[in-house]
Amino acid sequence: MPQQRQRYSTPDLCDDYPELVQVVEPIFVNYGGRESFGGQIVTIKCFEDNSLVRELVAEEGTGKVLVVDAGGSMRRACLGDLLAEKAFSNGWEGILMYGCIRDVDAISELELGVQALGTHPMKTEKKGIGERGIAVTFGGVTFKPGEYLYADNNGVIVSPKALNEVGNH
Repeated sequence: MPQQRQRYSTPDLCDDYPELVQVVEPIFVNYGGRESFGGQIVTIKCFEDNSLVRELVAEEGTGKVLVVDAGGSMRRACLGDLLAEKAFSNGWEGILMYGCIRDVDAISELELGVQALGTHPMKTEKKGIGERGIAVTFGGVTFKPGEYLYADNNGVIVSPKALNEVGNH
């Protein structure tokens, strides 16, 4: 089971590190049972095919946030309860979905951060199409693998460094 998770305040992080953070446009809704999450970015780019999401959530995710560029699709859900449960059991801190999710009632019960554009009941097709480990851009920010994402009910921010390791000014 994942250990006690750290809480973040994006307003405080913006105040403390204004020169480091980029703020993502306010387009995401918080659906996970964990309202505050953060960690090292792992990226996927896919469109209406969650094959790579299935692969990644099966991997060890401690200290990491899965950023999925699903092309902003509002026609299919790239994450449902089964994949969210797998992400939780493998230690992922959270998932940022530039697209839709489904099974939101079950996902809200998980101690996993999940933010998405919206919900849709239709699952994706699985054709194995997509890329992982590449920079993806949406919401006015480029998400680079190895950088850091922090999210809460106030918004989503990105930093090139882990903010808890940067130290005091």
